[in-house]
Amino acid sequence: MEKEADVRLQGKSAIVTGAATGIGRAIVERFAREGASVTLDYVSGQEADAQAVVKAVTDAGGKAQAQVADITNPADVQRLIEQAVSAHGGLDILVNNAGIEKKVPFLEVSLDLWQKVLAVDLTGPFLCAQAAAQQMVRQGRGGRIINISSVHEDLPMPTNAPYCAAKGGLRMLMRTMCLELAPHNITCNDIGPGAIDTPMDAPLKADPAAMDKLLSVIPLHRMGKPEDVAGLAVYLASDEAAYVTGSSYFIDGGMLRYATSL
Repeated sequence: MEKEADVRLQGKSAIVTGAATGIGRAIVERFAREGASVTLDYVSGQEADAQAVVKAVTDAGGKAQAQVADITNPADVQRLIEQAVSAHGGLDILVNNAGIEKKVPFLEVSLDLWQKVLAVDLTGPFLCAQAAAQQMVRQGRGGRIINISSVHEDLPMPTNAPYCAAKGGLRMLMRTMCLELAPHNITCNDIGPGAIDTPMDAPLKADPAAMDKLLSVIPLHRMGKPEDVAGLAVYLASDEAAYVTGSSYFIDGGMLRYATSL
């Protein structure tokens, strides 16, 4: 029997931030296969990667467009929303995926680094979620807001204090938003990836000792794939998750449950 086409997001308009590579790209491609029209955000300097994603989607018969935007800039965020609405007739789904991190010992973290990470990883999602929710409320047809957070919204990580603080803040932002937006039928959830195999992990994978240390704390003893995260994002964006809001869903191979016998 021929497999039924994936159309769980048919007719939906979605924005995915930070979508030129890695997890963001996987979500764009999966959303498009599920029938969504996707606007992908990218930062300056990643135009070639972003257009490659658009081409891959359109070559496969899907709908996608790319828009450069600094998610820490309110004017850029508003233009991103307007571009999606103009091209695709509204906005139904926002995926806050864009993020940065830089590992530095806590005693050496500069104020500039702290502010930069918090700006991209927490203020950016706030700006995007607020603008997207305002659009969704105007439309009156509900919506989905999904934050790509991290296991580190719960799990401390030495040398990564700004990132962990931002992700912890994102968790409470999501929990608070879900209460205020529920009357408008807008759901809000976090996805918390663990170790996912993306291009930024190339240096880690080139260091056997570091890889062995990482895999030793993952019960499934492997890294996840961007497509794993994309599958969970599709569920949370779909009608199947209409009664799901205010929670974090970890996709980490069991990392958060790792323990050894004493």
